Amino acid sequence: MASLKDMRVRIASTKATQKITKAMQMVAASKLRRAQTAAEAARPYAERMDAVISNIATAAAGSPGAPALLAGTGKDQVHLFLVCTGERGLSGAFNSSIVRLARDRALALMNQGKEVKFFCVGRKGYEQLRRNFEKQIVENIELRSVRQLGFVNAEDIANKVLARFDAGEFDVCTLFYSRFKSVIAQVPTAQQIIPLVVEAPAANAGPATAYEYEPEEDEILGRLLPRNLAVQVFRALLENNASFYGAQMSAMDNATRNAGDMIRKQTLIYNRTRQAMITKELIEIISGAEAI
Repeated sequence: MASLKDMRVRIASTKATQKITKAMQMVAASKLRRAQTAAEAARPYAERMDAVISNIATAAAGSPGAPALLAGTGKDQVHLFLVCTGERGLSGAFNSSIVRLARDRALALMNQGKEVKFFCVGRKGYEQLRRNFEKQIVENIELRSVRQLGFVNAEDIANKVLARFDAGEFDVCTLFYSRFKSVIAQVPTAQQIIPLVVEAPAANAGPATAYEYEPEEDEILGRLLPRNLAVQVFRALLENNASFYGAQMSAMDNATRNAGDMIRKQTLIYNRTRQAMITKELIEIISGAEAI
């Protein structure tokens, strides 16, 4: 059985841990509000961009001059996974859930004879993926030094992906990130961004409005599609940022509660042990006095 001194040290250590987790929970809560606001503000722009491009792409359907970002390469052999995760841990299953989704998709494609490459954004995703796919990771970008995410960060990533596509290194690119739903719910998401998936109009949507474009649709798409790629990556980074702080806030809240439970149990054991020792000493004193 541990001594009273060891028990006191253990209780003090648990209390110190509880203070740290509580502080981290408060920091995550303060950063979550700003991150959530940024993520929610980016959604309408990204969705409207999708709608505009879908409208133009529908008009340009079947055109021989359609950009490769829309039409694709005509093949489905090499897949690039753009996996966006966090730079830090202590956030529950936030990072591992994104990696698990990407890993499961990769294994399914490889079983079909496809080739899969990984473009990692975030240190945690890279560390987890390299255990099984180290030779398939073609690039890794860390944003640890970035204090506030900006469109320029997403544009840099999108340009690197476009350069690889133009070089013929892959046929399909899928973006993996975690969509922020609430503090306790973050949804791992896979979104194909190259070639762009254009949703067909709903059957009950009625006749589509006809537009005339100047310049031609193909030229407009040639300018909008690279911009849309950067917008979708930026949206994913913002969603990830909000999801990370939500997951960390929830994880640190649970850790704080668990530390409180441990402190109560350890204190109860300490008091019982101390009482037993005092009782034992009193019995020895009384027994000695009676023997005299």
